[in-house]
Amino acid sequence: MKKKIGFIGCGKMAQAMIKGLISSGTISPKQIMVSAKTHTTLELVKEKYSIQTANDNRVVAGWSDILFLAVKPEIHKEVIQEIKQEIAEHTVIITVAAGITIGFLEKEFDKQIKAVRSMPNTPSFVGEGMSALCINEEVSKEDMDDVLKIFRSFGQVEVIKEQLMDSIPAISGSSPAYVYLFIEALADGGVRNGIPREQAYRFASQAVLGAAKMVLETGIHPGELKDQVCTPGGATIEAVAALEENGFRAAVLQAMDKCTEKTKKL
Repeated sequence: MKKKIGFIGCGKMAQAMIKGLISSGTISPKQIMVSAKTHTTLELVKEKYSIQTANDNRVVAGWSDILFLAVKPEIHKEVIQEIKQEIAEHTVIITVAAGITIGFLEKEFDKQIKAVRSMPNTPSFVGEGMSALCINEEVSKEDMDDVLKIFRSFGQVEVIKEQLMDSIPAISGSSPAYVYLFIEALADGGVRNGIPREQAYRFASQAVLGAAKMVLETGIHPGELKDQVCTPGGATIEAVAALEENGFRAAVLQAMDKCTEKTKKL
């Protein structure tokens, strides 16, 4: 890809995407330019990824063919007012913040723009991200091919209707945090039974990774895969029963509802 990709904001999510882009060979570091709130962040990412940096958001906006707005939801309006005169007609603008709609982007830029609303997640840092996208009518097929290539460079991507976007943080954007809690709990259980801490983390993490790959690569329903592990009268069914008795599924569903409620308020 020969496009120039800019990031306004360079926190954890932006850095995860930048690492994925470079590691996959999709683009070279010289094709990326970022701006950030602090000079420390700019120095860090310049040294770590050998990318271009700028102290002025307007420089990044005017330079980019594809521009990521990787800032917090509450400062999108301020940033857009700052950069909107610098945006070229061909530039594709991608927001990665929860709650920022395509309609909001179009209203604040106050002109025809190519807008993409996205929700990636932090496993993009290791090339295993899961992203959701929706687009406006100004985004061409060629533009979309470029955007998909970018997101596929650090994981998987699905294009969905915008009315579903507020549900995405709960299932993929925020859910790595739930999984990390689960891994930590599994490791704690291993430690309680005598397994050294570092080994316990490796056992638990690989088990979660393997189970996820079984779902994705076999296409077998998760319930059926669960049944395959649960032999009659065995230890696994005892563990599953204990999880159900303690409201495991209900707790996950409630957590997702809370996440979605908060997303809609942003």
